[in-house]
Amino acid sequence: LMAQALEELLVEKGVVTPDQLRRGLEEQSSRHPANGTRLVAKAWKDPAFDARVREDVNAAARELGLNPGDIPIRAVYDTDAEKNVIVCTLCSCYPTGLLGESPDWYKSRAYRSRVVREPRAVLQEFGTRVPEEVEIVVHDSTAELRYIVVPQRPAGTESLNEDQLVALLSRDCLIGTTLPQGT
Repeated sequence: LMAQALEELLVEKGVVTPDQLRRGLEEQSSRHPANGTRLVAKAWKDPAFDARVREDVNAAARELGLNPGDIPIRAVYDTDAEKNVIVCTLCSCYPTGLLGESPDWYKSRAYRSRVVREPRAVLQEFGTRVPEEVEIVVHDSTAELRYIVVPQRPAGTESLNEDQLVALLSRDCLIGTTLPQGT
């Protein structure tokens, strides 16, 4: 009831039109983790697109018809020597345009404080074992900059098409707490 009253008041005062409200709600509901997984799968398949992701995630996402939002997003790439994970230690800054709504655990005080202090233990709780020789890098999202993790492409997936690669990925892979299926 409160949301409906607010909508009616905003329309009545001329702040927004009913059509603007509808479009805004449709835009919000269209954001889904599959947006980010499509971006990563295409980067895995297409070296030229991958180069554009490395340079400007937002522009690369727009090439796919996605709306990543106005806040810059930086891609961080897992390697044999480095595993990346993202957090927002102050609140829950998160690339919703590519990953949909942030999960409750991402917003929790426990995750936000622990992943910085003991990232290896937190990842283990997600079922992600990171070898001791691999450095874990924690990236702290802010109101001015968001991150997306590009996990390493699983070995033996060279013959898979983009849709098959998307099926290996999840939102949590792109946050960095889990690995693609088959890894």
